[in-house]
Amino acid sequence: MSPHAELDQEAQLEYEISGFQRDPLGYVLFAFPWGEGELEGHPGPREWQRKAFEDIGRELQANADLGVWDAVQMAKASGHGIGKSAFLAMLIMWAMSTFEDCRGVVTANTDTQLRTKTWPEVAKWHRLAINSHWFNLEATKIESIDPEHAKNWRIDIIPWSLVNTEAFAGLHNERKRIVLIFDEASAIADKIWEVAEGALTDDNTEIIWMVFGNPTRQTGRFRDCFGRLKHRWHHEHIDSRNVEGTNKAQIAKLVEDNGEDSDVVRVRVKGEFPLQAEYQLISLEHVANARRREAFLDHNQPIVAGLDFARSGSCETVLSFRCGRDASSLKWFVWRERDSVILAGKISMVLKELRDRKVRIHTVFCDGGGLGGPIIDMLTHAGWPTREVIAGAKATDAKDFGNKTSECWARMRDWMPGASVPDDPELETQLVSRNFFWDPKTNALTLVSKDKMIADGEESPDRADSLSLTFADFILPELNIGIAKGQYQTVNDLNSDPFGRD
Repeated sequence: MSPHAELDQEAQLEYEISGFQRDPLGYVLFAFPWGEGELEGHPGPREWQRKAFEDIGRELQANADLGVWDAVQMAKASGHGIGKSAFLAMLIMWAMSTFEDCRGVVTANTDTQLRTKTWPEVAKWHRLAINSHWFNLEATKIESIDPEHAKNWRIDIIPWSLVNTEAFAGLHNERKRIVLIFDEASAIADKIWEVAEGALTDDNTEIIWMVFGNPTRQTGRFRDCFGRLKHRWHHEHIDSRNVEGTNKAQIAKLVEDNGEDSDVVRVRVKGEFPLQAEYQLISLEHVANARRREAFLDHNQPIVAGLDFARSGSCETVLSFRCGRDASSLKWFVWRERDSVILAGKISMVLKELRDRKVRIHTVFCDGGGLGGPIIDMLTHAGWPTREVIAGAKATDAKDFGNKTSECWARMRDWMPGASVPDDPELETQLVSRNFFWDPKTNALTLVSKDKMIADGEESPDRADSLSLTFADFILPELNIGIAKGQYQTVNDLNSDPFGRD
């Protein structure tokens, strides 16, 4: 073949691929040798992959026709073996091939996931692509072979880190194309989602954000893609049994061994979120029911309060109340005040107002950590019935629980069925997000620490901790009622909001 013929052939290839700028399925069908070699027996992408490529192309074209630049956001929760990594690899090849100076980042829950699963699949589809010679594939990136474009025409794999979020915050590429891929997205910290979301604001830019994975957690931003934020995402649950090429016999055994409605089958087969995560202490079902349950204030039960103090700038100080199974009739209070004297005064004002209304608080269980000590002293000096609870102290039942906090939460878990809690989504999220482990030395149930949760990008469970403090000790029912009937029946006597906010 003459040099001119080779140039003509390359020019023709560039021309044909440029026509797939908003047609990822067209590129995939054109660029890979379907039915041959490694793809023998595969006439094209799987049905769900085909549909996803079509959806992306359809939205990109609609944006172009309308002259808008809405990000294409797609979330897929799936069982195992559906070809997720292959889809993402083909998508990367299309994105890089059809838009000059395309930039992107691929991240996952672990560096191992990226290096042993996601990137080897990219290597495979790069090797199979008809235009593979356009790009260099290295251990952590794929980039243009053109040295003048290599720095800006590339997609990198970067394990997420709360210590270093610059890779996501700096993902700008105005008037070009941005691709952001979250693999095994359920385990990626909410903070990374927030940083990425804030970065994807370039105008006149094609933005494609893909989040995929097994739905292993009931909470977090991946779960939100199918819940409170589902209107922002093309979201889909993919059942492994309905996908070509999956091991149907093995899947059937998994279902038979665990049951159709088990969380194992929900997550690993159906692509549905679990009713309760494996190491999740309190189930979403119990909390959701408690939010909906009508409150019943038992006048023969003592009223106890939980006071959890803020430990940092983003945390809250929360004062909660519980009377038997009822934790929603009396209004909770939330403060972000940092001055100990001012905060102690505000807490005293709440307790005094309740006392004036003939509401008798038996005990205020106070978190002894952080700001707690000085404030507890001030409240005690003012005559309020305080009792300090040290989170890391030895549990009453030390054989079963690793520390006092773990014991309090376990008691709260056992109390939740039949209980009533404020109809508050933040409280619900905090109640179901607390995980536990079995201490390897004592086999005692131990909660993952609050510091570890914050370090992993989760919010501090201050509201849930406040309620848990009310279980620090058992208070026997009293003959003298805690609330005089007719004096203070519901939260609506003071405020329709179940939380008092400062």
